[in-house]
Amino acid sequence: MKLTALATLILVGALALSGCTTGAPETDTTPAASSATATASATAAPADGACAGVSVVVDFGALDAPEIRDCVATATAETIAASTVLETAGVATEGTAEWGDQVVCRVSGRPAADETIDVAGETPFTESCASMPAAAAYWALWVKPTADAEWEYAEEGLGSLELEPGQSVGLVFTTGTETPTPGS
Repeated sequence: MKLTALATLILVGALALSGCTTGAPETDTTPAASSATATASATAAPADGACAGVSVVVDFGALDAPEIRDCVATATAETIAASTVLETAGVATEGTAEWGDQVVCRVSGRPAADETIDVAGETPFTESCASMPAAAAYWALWVKPTADAEWEYAEEGLGSLELEPGQSVGLVFTTGTETPTPGS
């Protein structure tokens, strides 16, 4: 009896740990996800600012890197995952160990794990991506519901945010007490 209980505990533990593997990410194979993924493509952002798909703006702020602006075509998809939009635009994101892709910790490798972040009035630090980023330096996720609307903080994390053609998604590395909007 004790051997059976021990074997059961080992099996349950192994199954639980298998969900924590660091291999390739799982792919969502639902029809909507595969349609959005298959039809998304990045194109240069039009000079007049019009984008028939989803506009992308990444502002590295104090990290001193060139801003990224792109337009991701969505073809016939009615909604598309924000993470797919960013990936299609060539923007790699990394979440945190505790919160996964709901919290953006790094964008295109910035801030790097060995990059010291200096914010006035704060002790310099590096971002470990273990949990929530520091309140003094973090990636803010923004959404613009229509081309002529104002930027709004996203009401959900990157991992669950869905966008529609005509909307925009923005990431801004924010430091200090001011929170600039994408591209400002």
